[in-house]
This record gives sequence, structure tokens and C-alpha cells, in this order.
Amino acid sequence: MSDWRIYRGAGVPHEGVRGLPEPPPWRDFTGAGTGPDSPNGAEGDDADDTEGADTARRLGARRRLVESLHPRPEEVEAVNAALYLRRPLLVTGNPGTGKSTLAHAVAHELGLGRVLRWPIVSRTSLADGLYHYDAIGRLQDVQLDRAVAGESDSAPARPPIGSYLRLGPLGTALLPAQEGPDGVPLPRVLLVDELDKSDIDLPSDLLNVLEDGEFTIPELERIADREPVTEVLTADGDKVPIEGGRVRCTAFPFIVLTSNGERDFPAALLRRCIQLDLKPPGDKQLAAMVSAHLGEEALEEGAELVQRFLRREPGQVIATDQLLNALFLTQRASGVERVTRDRLAEMLLRPLDRPR
Repeated sequence: MSDWRIYRGAGVPHEGVRGLPEPPPWRDFTGAGTGPDSPNGAEGDDADDTEGADTARRLGARRRLVESLHPRPEEVEAVNAALYLRRPLLVTGNPGTGKSTLAHAVAHELGLGRVLRWPIVSRTSLADGLYHYDAIGRLQDVQLDRAVAGESDSAPARPPIGSYLRLGPLGTALLPAQEGPDGVPLPRVLLVDELDKSDIDLPSDLLNVLEDGEFTIPELERIADREPVTEVLTADGDKVPIEGGRVRCTAFPFIVLTSNGERDFPAALLRRCIQLDLKPPGDKQLAAMVSAHLGEEALEEGAELVQRFLRREPGQVIATDQLLNALFLTQRASGVERVTRDRLAEMLLRPLDRPR
């Protein structure tokens, strides 16, 4: 039996890492295989190129099976309510229940392009989501231009302010929408991930922006009389014109706010959202998820691990990506003995709420 280990703990340098197998589909960051002719995309679907590798990782290498994920009726109804009412969707649930994946599934099915993602941490402010102005960088460039002009006796060129402005994920989502082939403006999809990790003020700070669908950039407002239109960078890396320093959406984006339930949100925010509590996946959802990522064969070979996941104790928190990790490693690492497979499965399926 061959040795599956890459790192052996012997302290002797070797080149075994060159034989490292391909990564799991959900951890492939090369961006390869996301086109319409690859197994990562639906056949003939030109929109796959715009969705990007992130959607491929989240929805599965076989995205043509996404329609088999069997969302519950209440999940479909909540998404449609948010779309109809132009309201954010606040999705709560245990880790690994598919809260973030929901945004990618909606974007994929409706052909809304790449999902804009705004990950939230304790230091995140509203400004981080709207835009960033590199005032220090601009000042340094002005000083450098003056120094060069002093040596050449020519007047320094003033760097355009738009080169130092970049819209954040929320700011990009609120741009005037691009129109589809039929002239209908299409919304962007924005994932605001783990809002419950934020500072206590951020949920309240979001209220006006989510209600009005617009915001201003003071740095551009001040110069609007002499520079009414300024080109700035977006979170996509494109340049767009901003008129009068104001960004106003024409199609309210589909916004998914996720929360692991670690804190309560103010009633003013809850009133402006459609709320959805995601339950752990059932038999059909889990089978479709495993098939979409690893194929039908993995589902059959890993039936014991799948049943172990489904039979977990009530209230025990085990994320679905833990199951996918266990299935992938115990089946794909050649030369793994049975006892080692059992140890790996035990390690990878450790409940998240188990005391250390």
C-alpha cells in the first residue's frame, strides 16, 4: 500500500509536495474550469465566465446540478419576497447551513453575474463598504510631482482625484444598474457576510443606505462645480463615472445579510429586512450537495459518513463543509488504511459546539 502522506514528520527535506493531488473543488483558487465548456459550468451557459471561480467553489464543481439542491419552500418564498419588495434578506442559522451559498445560488439562477462580497469583522465600518479614498497616496504623489516639476521648471500636473477613490462592495452594488438585452436594469447581488461580527453601530449605520439606495462621496461633492463627472474604480476593478459625487441605484441590489445568531439586531434593521432562518440540510439537500461537489460515486462510497452526519445528536453543530472535507479526504487520499480513515473522519467531523 502506498503512503498517502505528503508531510511525514521525519525532518528530512524532500520534494513530496510536488505530488500533491488536485485540491477539493471548493478549495480550488486557480480559476480554472469555470467556463461553459468545463465541468464547472452548465453547457452553453456564457454567464459562467462572469460568475467567476468563487461561485464555482460555493455551488460545486458540477454547477449544472444546482437545480437539484432542493431548497425548502420557505427559502424560495423568502428570496422571492426580498426580490419583489427590494428588501435585504437577513439569513440566520448555524455555521455550514448554506447561508452564504444562497446568494451565489440566486445570482447563478437569475444570471446576475459575480457576487459582491463584503466580509464583516469587529473593526468594519460603513465607510469600508461604501468607498475608500487614499488621501495619503494622493498627497505623496502631489509632493513627488512638485519635486519633479521643480527640477524641470514646469508646472506639475494635478493628479485626478478619481485615481485615488475605489468603491467598496456596497458602493459598487448601489451603482446604476446595467441593462440586460431587453433593456431591463438588472440588480447586483451583494453578500454581507457575518453581520453579527460587526461593531455595535454598524447595523444602525446601514439603515439610511439600505432605505434610500444611495450615498454621497463628500470628496467629489466638494469639486462638483468644476468636475461634475469623475471616474472611479469599483470593487470589480472597472472604472465608472460618478456624477456630482452621488451614487444612486436604479435597481436595488439583492442583498443577503448573514448571521450566525451571535447577537441581536435593532428592530429598525429587522423591520427593513426579510428574515429567513436556514435549517440544516435534509436528506435530499445533502445528497444533492455531495453530488454537486464530488459526484454520485462519492455519495455511494461515503454513505456511512453521510448517515453519521444525518444521525448526529439533536442540537449538535456539524457544518456540511466538514462532511465534504471528510468525504473528499477519506476517498481521494490513496493508500489510507481503514484505521486512519476512521481517525480522519473523527477529526474532521468534530462538532463545532463540543467543549475543548
